Amino acid sequence: MSLLALPPEIFTLKTKLESFVNDRCIPAETEFEAHIEKFSGSDRWSENAIPPVMKELKREAQSLGFWNLFLPHPVPSNLIDTNNSVGDIPVVPKKYLSNREYGILCEVMGRSALAPEACNCSAPDTGNMEVLLKHGSAEQQSRFLMPLLQGKIRSAFLMTEPDVASSDARNLETKLTKIIEGDGKVKYILNGRKWWSTGAMDPRCKLALVVAKMDYSHPSCAAEREKQQHSDDMKKKRGYQTVVIVPMPHPGVKCVRPLTVFGYDDAPHGHAEVSLENVELDASAVVLGEGRGFEIAQSRLGPGRIHHCMRAVGLAARCYELMLERTSQRQTFGKFLYEHGSCRELIADSASDLESARLLTLACAEEIDRLGARGARDKIALIKVTVPELTSRVVDRAVQIFGGAGVSGDFPLARALVGLRTLRIADGPDAVHKQTLAMLELKKAKKRALSRV
Repeated sequence: MSLLALPPEIFTLKTKLESFVNDRCIPAETEFEAHIEKFSGSDRWSENAIPPVMKELKREAQSLGFWNLFLPHPVPSNLIDTNNSVGDIPVVPKKYLSNREYGILCEVMGRSALAPEACNCSAPDTGNMEVLLKHGSAEQQSRFLMPLLQGKIRSAFLMTEPDVASSDARNLETKLTKIIEGDGKVKYILNGRKWWSTGAMDPRCKLALVVAKMDYSHPSCAAEREKQQHSDDMKKKRGYQTVVIVPMPHPGVKCVRPLTVFGYDDAPHGHAEVSLENVELDASAVVLGEGRGFEIAQSRLGPGRIHHCMRAVGLAARCYELMLERTSQRQTFGKFLYEHGSCRELIADSASDLESARLLTLACAEEIDRLGARGARDKIALIKVTVPELTSRVVDRAVQIFGGAGVSGDFPLARALVGLRTLRIADGPDAVHKQTLAMLELKKAKKRALSRV
């Protein structure tokens, strides 16, 4: 079966989605940006700064059946009515998609920065919803998952820290101090500093998933300290990591400053440096259990990398198409650009890179469907390293063809290049994933060698 093959029902959905993205989302980008430009300073993260056109696109996406297409498996029946809705909002798609099928739709959504949010399929919300769906308690699902699925709120994921190399999660210094009170009740005190906390400053953000290191230094936790000292997992430091839900806004959570990515602040969603000071939480805030943070973070990233990579392919494809148009519109030295051999070489290389990125990612998605994320670790690491580089090369060539216009704000090329370059750092830098890929390849080679003995 072709990696691009779709059942008739999903092919029809894809065709409708293409029309929505090309005819509604892409034209709305100018209006979206113009609205945000009316605001400055902290006002760029206010309710008023949220462009009205996004609400219009969301209503349209709901009515067309594009809402929550990312959902990997059914929502618990106690959370929805018989029409798969909550009130008048259809929170469950008509058909659950495989990772490969959804990946193909992700490429379509990736053509516009507005489309994923319009379909309630944007990061970090999709990853957070998957965590709550897979690992959340009934209370956590009711309180946080359902409003996210309805699109009534947004969320943030706080992991990266400014003072340590956070690509190694064992380095994290944010502490979750456990205290067992006299009546046996448990409370936690969260302290630390995070940055690149995407969505934390968004006025719609009502929860943050925070990765922290367990701290059993309080006198009431003598038994936990003893257990910690004798645990093999703790010796590897993986057992320290825990994920907690912090309701937002919270008096102990302070957004210190917005961060810019090559000068872009990405308001009104954006990225923030965040201070966590004596954030008091009860036992209901812990996701899955103490020491399960590494497991949660890994389960969150497998399908998420398919989403990121296929959106990158969609964005690069849009830039590639703009490049092709440009070559037939501009002339140099008496010829159209496409008539020059050097330009044809750029086109050929870009077509090759684009198709390679697409097929590598869909092959990975198909393997996740067959073997699960853990069984496809090598392919996940492979696309995380390769696809951002391949798609960046496509956009970089488009910039070159456009010349000065390519680095201006008049076309989406410059911003696309920034986003794809950043993707080589987000969710872990290339070097970490290359190390993972090499270790898995060496392990397979050793196994083959032993089988021949």
